[in-house]
Amino acid sequence: MSKLIGKEEPYEIPRSDKEILRELGKKVFEIATSKVNEEYIELQESINRLEMVKPIIYVYEIPWHEINVYGELDLKTKHPLCRRYEERLRRIIYKWKYGLGAPIDDPRFTYPGLEPVIVQPVQDYVSDSGYGIRVKEDILRKDERNQVASHRFHIQIKSEEDVEKIKMPKITFDPERADRDFQALCDIFDGIMPVERRGVLSFWFAPWDELVQWTGVKEILIDMFRRPNYVHKLIDRMIAAWLHRLEQYMKLGLLREDPMRLWGVGAAQVFAAASPAMHEEFALKHERLWYERWGYNYYGCCEPLHHKVDILRRNIPRLRKISISPFADFNQAAKNIRDEFIIAWKPNPAVLAASVWDPESVRRDIEEKLRVAKEYNCIIEIHMKDISTVNYQPQRLWEWAKIASEAAEKYA
Repeated sequence: MSKLIGKEEPYEIPRSDKEILRELGKKVFEIATSKVNEEYIELQESINRLEMVKPIIYVYEIPWHEINVYGELDLKTKHPLCRRYEERLRRIIYKWKYGLGAPIDDPRFTYPGLEPVIVQPVQDYVSDSGYGIRVKEDILRKDERNQVASHRFHIQIKSEEDVEKIKMPKITFDPERADRDFQALCDIFDGIMPVERRGVLSFWFAPWDELVQWTGVKEILIDMFRRPNYVHKLIDRMIAAWLHRLEQYMKLGLLREDPMRLWGVGAAQVFAAASPAMHEEFALKHERLWYERWGYNYYGCCEPLHHKVDILRRNIPRLRKISISPFADFNQAAKNIRDEFIIAWKPNPAVLAASVWDPESVRRDIEEKLRVAKEYNCIIEIHMKDISTVNYQPQRLWEWAKIASEAAEKYA
């Protein structure tokens, strides 16, 4: 049994936990050093240089509770630290086994190189005080095991006076706990893989997604017309809070590198139903302050952006990647983006939730989208995400990934 003494109490790792993690670590080492993982890294480097190559495939936001049909994801360790890493390693192995896209060290925003490591994210040891205002909501779930749910938010911000309810977040880091865990991980994986503490690579910057939980969606969209000054003050406050958060991360040394060597990543999904002019006026002109801080920027999530390429180009410095969601006009997106930016194409995950699984329809859709993309010389990635359910039939996801991989092989 490994025994490390922390500040407060003995910190013991059961020998059985260590043995389980070491065996998993050996499997992950094989995956990390495989030709397939090497290809993923090389592909992403080429894509980020705006080279037209085979599309890389990502599968994430997976309903893990639905796909563990053979018990491959069951946790067997007991110590909380071990269970956290056991879950991460088992998911890597699962994705590898069933061909679910890039398996190791998700290279969308960084290139880890071919040296396999066990990553200790500093984010695990960061506390964020938030904005001083808590979300109040009613939640309705169809499946209690699923994190995806319906939310009805209670309105808490209604006027300019309420803007002051939004406070500046305070960031703290627990170096003692991080060091203690680092020592334990180095001991566990000694001779298997080195352990590397890694700072934050990017943030999910979506201030409007947060604001509407306090203001209401319909209400704030109406206010953009009736009370524009109030809305401008509101989003300015949120941008200030985010920049305050970033400054603290930088001061504490919690970023992996200088922001100008990292990616800014964000969206403003509430503007899905808004015109390009409204999107620019109430989101992009304010958000620019954030995106100016990053070396490359990736914009969008579910909001359709096929008709907003001009305003993105105009307002986001060093824009490199645009999300094209299932709600976008893909043909128009390809025509407007061409080879100027990367298209992060998001196929509709609803195909995995349908009452009847139709793999041929999936194949036709992917092949048609890639045909259009190739016509306009697009640089494209395929992101299957927001997978709320596979109807407890994980084979659907395995087959989807196989179909997407076969279609991608034909692209370049």
